[in-house]
Amino acid sequence: MKPLEGVTVVELARVLACPFAGMILAELGARVIKVEQPGDGDETRGYEPFVRQAHENVDHLDEDAQAEALGRERSAYFYAFNRSKESITVNLRTTEGQEVVRKLACEADVILENFPVGTLKRYGLDWPKLKELNQRLLYVSCTGFGQTGPYASRKGYDTVFQAMSGIMSLTGEKDGGPVKPGIPVSDLSSGLWIALGIVSMLQGRQKEGVGAYLDFSMLDGQISLLALAAARYFALDEVPERLGTEHPGRVPSASFRCADGGYVHITGADQHWHPLCTLLGLESLRADPRLQHNSGRVLHRDEVMATLTDAIALMTRDQLCTACDAAGVPAGPLKTLDEVVVDPHLRARGVFADFEHPESGRFPAIQLPFQFNGYDNPTANRPPLLGEHTDQVLQDLGYNPQDIDALHRSGAV
Repeated sequence: MKPLEGVTVVELARVLACPFAGMILAELGARVIKVEQPGDGDETRGYEPFVRQAHENVDHLDEDAQAEALGRERSAYFYAFNRSKESITVNLRTTEGQEVVRKLACEADVILENFPVGTLKRYGLDWPKLKELNQRLLYVSCTGFGQTGPYASRKGYDTVFQAMSGIMSLTGEKDGGPVKPGIPVSDLSSGLWIALGIVSMLQGRQKEGVGAYLDFSMLDGQISLLALAAARYFALDEVPERLGTEHPGRVPSASFRCADGGYVHITGADQHWHPLCTLLGLESLRADPRLQHNSGRVLHRDEVMATLTDAIALMTRDQLCTACDAAGVPAGPLKTLDEVVVDPHLRARGVFADFEHPESGRFPAIQLPFQFNGYDNPTANRPPLLGEHTDQVLQDLGYNPQDIDALHRSGAV
């Protein structure tokens, strides 16, 4: 048994943050019904990269043309955030389609939506309307800036929230400009916040017996990630500067270039300072009374970092990692993705899996990072084909075959 078995989530959402949250819930056992627009569905079905066979050369085509050539069921982007769900197609602009969603809401535990503020209200599918049909319904609205406040009507994407939250201002080299992190931090963290909010609401409903509403702003979610940077600002009235891979309050804590061009990240506390100096042959640094405590090393950051950098540049990545492991100094190699996916430790823990897709064949997946004792672990099942479960879900809602055929003919589904 999985923790969320018996929970039904209706996902009126697209792109990344909410679909990621929905996938988390699905792989923890919830039944997640993804509602998509007939025709194209979630726009990420048309996002590259596309899974293709060896003989299919579409590199010369743009993204839309690749999607057309390969079909809209081969987007690895879509696969990454929509596993383990059911898909139905519903045209929310039709009265019949709106009625389908109302029937879903009557049976659902959770509605998860990321439409612009006011859109679902125009369709009669907002929280006040749907809670009249289901007093136990939990309803989550995810928007860029929330339902209230002067920015509520603005549009935004992951990098906009990174910029406006200050996250991007903290990222980059000391003497360079701001840098976007290599993954969509705002989208991914928002998905995690939303999943946490839903699990909290489910627990609250178990106690109170009634539904609830969550107004989640992706910008708010990014501000919550600033806890440590903000603590420094609140304490010292100091705007944090970009430090590259260095830590503002700990030395050493940085990535160092090795003799073979690889990098190793070392982070040490006071108890690691002497072992690190010894393995690098830096006895003068080891004995320096100014550097015995972290505060002194932070004060003399430039001197310490320059000396460590020169010494580490004489060792290969593997030599340094082996020496640090033997000395008990926390360190790890900076790995590229092709190295990560063959890491024996991750393989041993079952971090990677795969699923069989009817259009793409066997495709790899990254499992949710939960190793339960007492529940079944999450499993990565394939993402749905567009509208794959429409007729079955409609039958479950009480529509007969004639009703379903009429909905198809009218364009409502």
